[in-house]
Amino acid sequence: MNGFYHLGELATRDIDRLVSRALSLRERAKPIRFEGRALGLLFFSPSLRTQASFQRAAGLLGIDLVQLQAGGGGVWGIECGDGAVMDGANAEHVREAAAVLGRFTDVLAVRAFPRGVSRAEDAGDPMLNGFRRFSGVPVINMESSKWHPCQALADWTTLDMLRVPRDGKLVLSWAWHPKALPQAVPNSTLTMAAQRGMRVVVHRPRGFELARDVMDEARALADNSGGSVAESDDLASFDGAHVVYAKSWGSLEHYGDASAEAAARADLRHWCVTNAWMARARPDAHFMHCLPVRRNVVVADEVLDGPHSRVIDQAENRLHAQTALLEALFSCLPLERSRPSTRAIQDAPTSAMEMQP
Repeated sequence: MNGFYHLGELATRDIDRLVSRALSLRERAKPIRFEGRALGLLFFSPSLRTQASFQRAAGLLGIDLVQLQAGGGGVWGIECGDGAVMDGANAEHVREAAAVLGRFTDVLAVRAFPRGVSRAEDAGDPMLNGFRRFSGVPVINMESSKWHPCQALADWTTLDMLRVPRDGKLVLSWAWHPKALPQAVPNSTLTMAAQRGMRVVVHRPRGFELARDVMDEARALADNSGGSVAESDDLASFDGAHVVYAKSWGSLEHYGDASAEAAARADLRHWCVTNAWMARARPDAHFMHCLPVRRNVVVADEVLDGPHSRVIDQAENRLHAQTALLEALFSCLPLERSRPSTRAIQDAPTSAMEMQP
Protein backbone atom coordinates (compact mmCIF):
# COMPACT_ATOMS: atom_id res chain seq x y z
CA MET A 1 0.00 0.00 0.00
CA ASN A 2 1.13 3.53 -0.76
CA GLY A 3 -1.23 5.71 1.23
CA PHE A 4 -4.94 5.50 1.93
CA TYR A 5 -7.14 8.18 0.40
CA HIS A 6 -10.40 6.41 -0.52
CA LEU A 7 -11.50 2.87 0.35
CA GLY A 8 -12.88 2.34 -3.15
CA GLU A 9 -9.35 2.58 -4.56
CA LEU A 10 -8.49 -0.76 -2.91
CA ALA A 11 -9.40 -4.12 -4.41
CA THR A 12 -12.08 -5.93 -2.43
CA ARG A 13 -9.68 -8.81 -1.68
CA ASP A 14 -7.26 -6.31 -0.07
CA ILE A 15 -10.06 -4.81 2.02
CA ASP A 16 -11.05 -8.30 3.13
CA ARG A 17 -7.47 -8.93 4.26
CA LEU A 18 -7.40 -5.71 6.27
CA VAL A 19 -10.79 -6.49 7.83
CA SER A 20 -9.71 -10.02 8.71
CA ARG A 21 -6.58 -8.67 10.38
CA ALA A 22 -8.62 -6.02 12.23
CA LEU A 23 -10.91 -8.70 13.63
CA SER A 24 -7.90 -10.76 14.71
CA LEU A 25 -6.48 -7.72 16.48
CA ARG A 26 -9.82 -7.21 18.18
CA GLU A 27 -9.45 -10.75 19.52
CA ARG A 28 -6.02 -9.82 20.95
CA ALA A 29 -3.74 -10.98 18.15
CA LYS A 30 -0.18 -9.71 18.65
CA PRO A 31 0.53 -6.55 16.60
CA ILE A 32 3.67 -6.27 14.47
CA ARG A 33 6.20 -3.81 15.93
CA PHE A 34 7.93 -1.09 13.91
CA GLU A 35 10.37 0.34 16.42
CA GLY A 36 11.99 3.58 15.32
CA ARG A 37 9.48 4.35 12.58
CA ALA A 38 7.41 7.54 12.82
CA LEU A 39 3.79 8.46 12.10
CA GLY A 40 2.73 12.09 11.71
CA LEU A 41 -0.81 13.13 12.65
CA LEU A 42 -1.95 16.56 11.45
CA PHE A 43 -5.41 17.77 12.43
CA PHE A 44 -6.98 20.80 10.78
CA SER A 45 -10.38 19.73 12.15
CA PRO A 46 -11.78 18.47 15.48
CA SER A 47 -11.40 14.83 16.40
CA LEU A 48 -12.10 12.45 19.27
CA ARG A 49 -12.26 8.87 17.94
CA THR A 50 -9.82 9.43 15.06
CA GLN A 51 -7.24 11.11 17.25
CA ALA A 52 -7.46 8.66 20.14
CA SER A 53 -7.53 5.54 17.95
CA PHE A 54 -4.50 6.55 15.88
CA GLN A 55 -2.57 7.44 19.04
CA ARG A 56 -3.36 4.06 20.56
CA ALA A 57 -2.62 2.18 17.32
CA ALA A 58 0.79 3.83 17.04
CA GLY A 59 1.58 2.78 20.61
CA LEU A 60 0.56 -0.83 19.96
CA LEU A 61 2.88 -0.93 16.94
CA GLY A 62 5.83 0.76 18.64
CA ILE A 63 5.68 3.70 16.24
CA ASP A 64 6.92 7.16 17.27
CA LEU A 65 4.15 9.74 17.05
CA VAL A 66 4.46 13.32 15.79
CA GLN A 67 1.09 14.96 16.44
CA LEU A 68 0.19 18.50 15.41
CA GLN A 69 -2.98 20.60 15.67
CA ALA A 70 -3.54 23.38 13.17
CA GLY A 71 -5.00 26.67 14.41
CA GLY A 72 -5.46 27.96 17.94
CA GLY A 73 -1.78 28.68 18.48
CA GLY A 74 -0.64 25.34 17.03
CA VAL A 75 0.64 24.95 13.48
CA TRP A 76 0.95 27.98 11.20
CA GLY A 77 -1.96 28.53 8.86
CA ILE A 78 -1.27 26.57 5.66
CA GLU A 79 -2.05 27.74 2.13
CA CYS A 80 -2.62 25.05 -0.49
CA GLY A 81 -3.41 26.93 -3.71
CA ASP A 82 -0.89 26.95 -6.57
CA GLY A 83 0.33 30.46 -7.39
CA ALA A 84 -1.09 31.91 -4.18
CA VAL A 85 -0.02 35.41 -3.18
CA MET A 86 0.37 34.83 0.55
CA ASP A 87 -0.39 38.27 1.95
CA GLY A 88 -3.23 37.01 4.16
CA ALA A 89 -3.54 34.95 7.33
CA ASN A 90 -1.69 31.81 6.12
CA ALA A 91 2.04 31.94 6.81
CA GLU A 92 3.08 28.59 5.31
CA HIS A 93 2.44 26.75 2.06
CA VAL A 94 1.62 23.06 1.79
CA ARG A 95 4.60 22.61 -0.55
CA GLU A 96 7.03 23.32 2.30
CA ALA A 97 4.90 22.03 5.20
CA ALA A 98 4.30 18.65 3.55
CA ALA A 99 7.91 18.26 2.42
CA VAL A 100 9.29 19.03 5.88
CA LEU A 101 6.89 16.69 7.69
CA GLY A 102 7.74 14.03 5.12
CA ARG A 103 11.39 14.30 6.20
CA PHE A 104 10.44 13.87 9.86
CA THR A 105 8.06 10.92 9.47
CA ASP A 106 7.59 7.71 7.48
CA VAL A 107 3.81 8.02 7.07
CA LEU A 108 1.58 11.10 7.39
CA ALA A 109 -2.10 11.18 8.35
CA VAL A 110 -4.11 14.34 7.69
CA ARG A 111 -7.64 15.42 8.68
CA ALA A 112 -9.04 18.47 6.89
CA PHE A 113 -12.76 19.24 6.60
CA PRO A 114 -14.13 21.29 3.68
CA ARG A 115 -14.13 25.07 3.91
CA GLY A 116 -17.78 25.01 2.85
CA VAL A 117 -17.57 28.03 0.55
CA SER A 118 -16.89 26.62 -2.91
CA ARG A 119 -18.23 23.21 -3.83
CA ALA A 120 -15.80 22.92 -6.75
CA GLU A 121 -12.80 23.74 -4.56
CA ASP A 122 -13.79 21.36 -1.78
CA ALA A 123 -14.51 18.53 -4.23
CA GLY A 124 -10.83 18.62 -5.18
CA ASP A 125 -9.68 17.97 -1.59
CA PRO A 126 -6.91 20.56 -1.94
CA MET A 127 -5.31 20.10 1.49
CA LEU A 128 -5.25 16.29 1.43
CA ASN A 129 -4.04 16.21 -2.14
CA GLY A 130 -1.43 18.85 -1.39
CA PHE A 131 0.09 16.59 1.26
CA ARG A 132 -0.15 13.59 -1.04
CA ARG A 133 1.60 15.57 -3.77
CA PHE A 134 4.47 17.11 -1.80
CA SER A 135 5.22 15.02 1.30
CA GLY A 136 7.13 12.22 -0.40
CA VAL A 137 5.66 9.65 2.03
CA PRO A 138 2.40 7.65 2.15
CA VAL A 139 -0.53 9.79 3.32
CA ILE A 140 -3.58 8.54 5.20
CA ASN A 141 -6.84 10.44 4.83
CA MET A 142 -8.30 10.84 8.35
CA GLU A 143 -11.32 12.59 6.76
CA SER A 144 -11.35 15.09 3.96
CA SER A 145 -13.94 17.11 2.11
CA LYS A 146 -15.01 14.09 0.10
CA TRP A 147 -14.03 10.84 1.85
CA HIS A 148 -13.60 9.24 5.26
CA PRO A 149 -11.93 5.91 4.39
CA CYS A 150 -10.85 5.08 7.94
CA GLN A 151 -14.48 5.17 9.08
CA ALA A 152 -15.52 3.09 6.09
CA LEU A 153 -12.87 0.45 6.82
CA ALA A 154 -14.01 0.25 10.45
CA ASP A 155 -17.65 0.01 9.34
CA TRP A 156 -16.86 -2.88 6.97
CA THR A 157 -15.09 -4.51 9.93
CA THR A 158 -18.19 -3.99 12.09
CA LEU A 159 -20.50 -5.47 9.45
CA ASP A 160 -18.31 -8.56 9.21
CA MET A 161 -18.07 -8.79 13.00
CA LEU A 162 -21.88 -8.73 13.20
CA ARG A 163 -22.08 -11.29 10.38
CA VAL A 164 -24.30 -9.06 8.28
CA PRO A 165 -24.72 -10.88 4.94
CA ARG A 166 -22.63 -9.49 2.10
CA ASP A 167 -25.86 -9.13 0.12
CA GLY A 168 -27.80 -7.70 3.08
CA LYS A 169 -29.75 -4.47 2.91
CA LEU A 170 -28.27 -1.23 4.28
CA VAL A 171 -30.32 1.96 4.51
CA LEU A 172 -28.22 5.12 4.62
CA SER A 173 -30.70 7.56 6.11
CA TRP A 174 -30.36 11.34 6.09
CA ALA A 175 -31.31 12.97 9.38
CA TRP A 176 -31.99 16.54 10.43
CA HIS A 177 -29.20 18.60 11.96
CA PRO A 178 -29.06 22.29 12.92
CA LYS A 179 -26.37 22.97 10.32
CA ALA A 180 -25.09 21.63 7.03
CA LEU A 181 -22.54 18.84 7.49
CA PRO A 182 -19.96 17.53 4.98
CA GLN A 183 -20.68 14.53 2.78
CA ALA A 184 -17.47 12.59 3.44
CA VAL A 185 -19.05 10.01 5.76
CA PRO A 186 -22.18 9.34 3.68
CA ASN A 187 -20.04 9.19 0.52
CA SER A 188 -17.75 6.61 2.10
CA THR A 189 -20.58 4.64 3.71
CA LEU A 190 -22.43 4.40 0.42
CA THR A 191 -19.44 3.29 -1.64
CA MET A 192 -18.22 0.92 1.09
CA ALA A 193 -21.57 -0.89 1.29
CA ALA A 194 -21.86 -1.01 -2.51
CA GLN A 195 -18.37 -2.49 -2.85
CA ARG A 196 -19.20 -5.06 -0.16
CA GLY A 197 -22.11 -6.27 -2.33
CA MET A 198 -24.99 -4.90 -0.27
CA ARG A 199 -28.38 -3.67 -1.38
CA VAL A 200 -28.05 0.01 -0.48
CA VAL A 201 -30.86 2.54 -0.30
CA VAL A 202 -30.06 6.21 0.24
CA HIS A 203 -33.06 7.51 2.17
CA ARG A 204 -33.09 11.32 1.89
CA PRO A 205 -35.47 14.22 1.35
CA ARG A 206 -35.65 15.78 -2.07
CA GLY A 207 -32.93 18.38 -2.43
CA PHE A 208 -30.43 16.41 -0.32
CA GLU A 209 -29.12 14.02 -2.94
CA LEU A 210 -25.48 12.96 -2.77
CA ALA A 211 -23.12 14.09 -5.53
CA ARG A 212 -23.73 12.51 -8.92
CA ASP A 213 -20.14 11.32 -9.34
CA VAL A 214 -20.29 9.55 -5.96
CA MET A 215 -23.60 7.89 -6.86
CA ASP A 216 -22.14 6.81 -10.20
CA GLU A 217 -19.09 5.31 -8.48
CA ALA A 218 -21.31 3.49 -5.98
CA ARG A 219 -23.40 2.00 -8.78
CA ALA A 220 -20.26 0.87 -10.61
CA LEU A 221 -18.94 -0.78 -7.44
CA ALA A 222 -22.32 -2.44 -6.89
CA ASP A 223 -22.34 -3.76 -10.46
CA ASN A 224 -18.97 -5.40 -9.83
CA SER A 225 -19.92 -6.84 -6.45
CA GLY A 226 -23.46 -8.01 -7.17
CA GLY A 227 -25.01 -5.30 -4.99
CA SER A 228 -27.38 -2.49 -5.86
CA VAL A 229 -27.89 1.22 -5.16
CA ALA A 230 -31.21 3.05 -5.00
CA GLU A 231 -32.56 6.36 -3.69
CA SER A 232 -35.87 7.13 -2.00
CA ASP A 233 -37.64 9.63 0.24
CA ASP A 234 -40.12 6.98 1.42
CA LEU A 235 -40.00 5.27 4.83
CA ALA A 236 -40.74 2.02 3.04
CA SER A 237 -36.99 2.10 2.30
CA PHE A 238 -36.48 0.66 5.80
CA ASP A 239 -38.51 -2.46 5.12
CA GLY A 240 -36.39 -5.56 5.68
CA ALA A 241 -33.16 -3.64 6.33
CA HIS A 242 -30.30 -5.46 8.05
CA VAL A 243 -28.59 -2.14 8.88
CA VAL A 244 -29.82 1.42 9.34
CA TYR A 245 -26.97 3.91 9.13
CA ALA A 246 -27.99 7.47 10.06
CA LYS A 247 -26.09 10.59 9.02
CA SER A 248 -26.88 14.19 8.21
CA TRP A 249 -25.36 16.08 5.30
CA GLY A 250 -25.81 19.39 3.56
CA SER A 251 -27.64 20.19 0.35
CA LEU A 252 -25.36 20.50 -2.67
CA GLU A 253 -27.90 22.83 -4.26
CA HIS A 254 -27.33 25.36 -1.47
CA TYR A 255 -23.62 24.72 -0.89
CA GLY A 256 -22.02 27.64 0.91
CA ASP A 257 -25.33 29.47 1.40
CA ALA A 258 -26.23 29.02 5.07
CA SER A 259 -29.57 30.83 4.91
CA ALA A 260 -30.81 28.89 1.89
CA GLU A 261 -29.64 25.64 3.48
CA ALA A 262 -31.48 26.46 6.72
CA ALA A 263 -34.65 27.19 4.79
CA ALA A 264 -34.36 23.92 2.87
CA ARG A 265 -34.21 21.86 6.07
CA ALA A 266 -36.57 23.98 8.18
CA ASP A 267 -39.50 21.57 7.89
CA LEU A 268 -37.48 18.36 8.15
CA ARG A 269 -36.99 17.95 11.91
CA HIS A 270 -39.11 14.83 11.82
CA TRP A 271 -36.27 13.12 9.93
CA CYS A 272 -34.98 11.52 13.13
CA VAL A 273 -34.42 7.77 13.54
CA THR A 274 -36.89 6.46 16.12
CA ASN A 275 -38.11 3.04 17.19
CA ALA A 276 -41.03 3.51 14.83
CA TRP A 277 -38.58 3.83 11.94
CA MET A 278 -36.49 0.89 13.15
CA ALA A 279 -39.62 -1.27 13.49
CA ARG A 280 -39.85 -1.36 9.70
CA ALA A 281 -36.43 -3.01 9.50
CA ARG A 282 -35.67 -6.60 10.43
CA PRO A 283 -36.17 -7.51 14.12
CA ASP A 284 -32.42 -8.13 14.39
CA ALA A 285 -31.43 -4.96 12.48
CA HIS A 286 -28.40 -2.95 13.58
CA PHE A 287 -28.29 0.81 14.02
CA MET A 288 -25.02 2.50 13.09
CA HIS A 289 -23.65 6.04 13.23
CA CYS A 290 -20.08 7.29 12.98
CA LEU A 291 -20.33 9.58 16.06
CA PRO A 292 -20.47 12.21 17.40
CA VAL A 293 -24.25 12.22 17.22
CA ARG A 294 -26.86 14.70 18.43
CA ARG A 295 -29.30 12.80 20.60
CA ASN A 296 -33.00 13.30 19.88
CA VAL A 297 -32.05 15.29 16.79
CA VAL A 298 -30.42 12.72 14.50
CA VAL A 299 -31.53 9.66 16.49
CA ALA A 300 -33.80 9.17 19.49
CA ASP A 301 -32.44 7.97 22.83
CA GLU A 302 -34.66 4.90 22.54
CA VAL A 303 -32.66 3.76 19.50
CA LEU A 304 -29.22 4.93 20.53
CA ASP A 305 -29.49 3.26 23.94
CA GLY A 306 -31.54 0.32 22.72
CA PRO A 307 -30.75 -3.21 21.55
CA HIS A 308 -30.29 -2.22 17.89
CA SER A 309 -27.42 0.21 18.57
CA ARG A 310 -23.88 -0.78 17.53
CA VAL A 311 -22.24 2.65 17.69
CA ILE A 312 -19.77 1.79 20.45
CA ASP A 313 -18.61 -1.35 18.63
CA GLN A 314 -18.20 0.81 15.52
CA ALA A 315 -16.05 3.26 17.43
CA GLU A 316 -13.90 0.52 18.95
CA ASN A 317 -13.31 -0.94 15.52
CA ARG A 318 -11.69 2.32 14.45
CA LEU A 319 -8.75 1.24 16.61
CA HIS A 320 -8.49 -2.28 15.22
CA ALA A 321 -9.03 -1.30 11.59
CA GLN A 322 -6.45 1.49 11.77
CA THR A 323 -3.94 -0.78 13.53
CA ALA A 324 -4.33 -3.23 10.64
CA LEU A 325 -4.00 -0.36 8.16
CA LEU A 326 -0.81 0.94 9.76
CA GLU A 327 0.65 -2.57 9.82
CA ALA A 328 0.02 -2.87 6.09
CA LEU A 329 1.45 0.57 5.28
CA PHE A 330 4.56 0.28 7.44
CA SER A 331 5.22 -3.28 6.21
CA CYS A 332 5.43 -1.92 2.66
CA LEU A 333 7.96 0.80 3.46
CA PRO A 334 11.48 0.34 2.07
CA LEU A 335 14.15 -0.54 4.58
CA GLU A 336 15.94 2.71 3.71
CA ARG A 337 14.45 6.00 2.57
CA SER A 338 16.26 8.06 -0.05
CA ARG A 339 17.47 11.46 1.11
CA PRO A 340 19.44 14.28 -0.49
CA SER A 341 23.11 13.39 -0.16
CA THR A 342 24.19 16.18 2.18
CA ARG A 343 27.14 15.86 4.53
CA ALA A 344 24.86 16.05 7.58
CA ILE A 345 22.87 13.05 6.44
CA GLN A 346 25.89 11.12 5.18
CA ASP A 347 27.63 11.52 8.53
CA ALA A 348 24.58 10.73 10.64
CA PRO A 349 24.44 7.46 12.60
CA THR A 350 21.92 4.76 11.75
CA SER A 351 18.53 6.39 12.11
CA ALA A 352 14.90 5.43 12.37
CA MET A 353 14.37 5.72 8.66
CA GLU A 354 17.00 2.99 8.07
CA MET A 355 15.61 0.47 10.52
CA GLN A 356 13.79 -2.63 9.41
CA PRO A 357 10.16 -2.99 10.48
